[in-house]
Amino acid sequence: MPYRSVVLVKQVPDTKNISGNAMTPEGTINRAALPAVFNPEDLNALEMALQVRDRQGGEVIALSMGPPSAAEVLREALFRGADGAVLLSDRKFAGADTLATSYALACAVRAIEKERGKVDLVFAGRQAIDGDTAQVGPGIATRLGYTQLTLVDRIENLDPQKRLIRVRRKLEGRHEIVEAPLPVMITVVRELNRPRYPTVPMRLASGQAEISTWTNKVLQLDERTIGLKGSPTCVSRIFSPQRDKGEMIGDGLRDPKGTANLLIAKLLSKDLLPL
Repeated sequence: MPYRSVVLVKQVPDTKNISGNAMTPEGTINRAALPAVFNPEDLNALEMALQVRDRQGGEVIALSMGPPSAAEVLREALFRGADGAVLLSDRKFAGADTLATSYALACAVRAIEKERGKVDLVFAGRQAIDGDTAQVGPGIATRLGYTQLTLVDRIENLDPQKRLIRVRRKLEGRHEIVEAPLPVMITVVRELNRPRYPTVPMRLASGQAEISTWTNKVLQLDERTIGLKGSPTCVSRIFSPQRDKGEMIGDGLRDPKGTANLLIAKLLSKDLLPL
């Protein structure tokens, strides 16, 4: 049975290069001041969706929300094998927090369904490196009424007759097997797979594919629910954490005994370890 999948991809600022002008006066990220990259875990989500399509047929639609430059990650998704791409781009969407973002993207998934047919699977990375909230995937699941399957590192089975999916979730120190009816919202971890690289034939095959750009005139959402107006969250500042002078540094892999001795000495100096 073929499955229609939507993969949420995001163009994010490279958080390795945070500088003093990384924020706007409104408390949002100054994306023009930072180099942009493909959100890493979204590549794993894309690869999972492509593997489902390659095994069982169907199509993969990449979906993103951002400025016109976000078309770059959608083009890359097409190069890697996606069948179509949709970009939500409108100044009315700008400045959205996770609440407004999940609402706009959920509405876009519904619009894709009206245009192409029922969506069975929505994939996304566990979180984006520019916010690290991991809230957008669950927010979309709630708005769509889908079962949310987070921290997925393997699809165990897809049953086309019963329309059930079984996945493995990576938890702290253990794994959990979960089964749920389709449609589902899946967020993945980086250990899931190794994303394929675009090849020359893949680039040539996707050369004629178009990226559909939707403004709010297409979705017709209440402006009070999207963008900065629909975002109750306000970020006061963004900064790189500084190391304290008293930080204790040890190499637990190469010198576990020495590191343990450092820790014991530190605890003793603060009377935190009973003799």
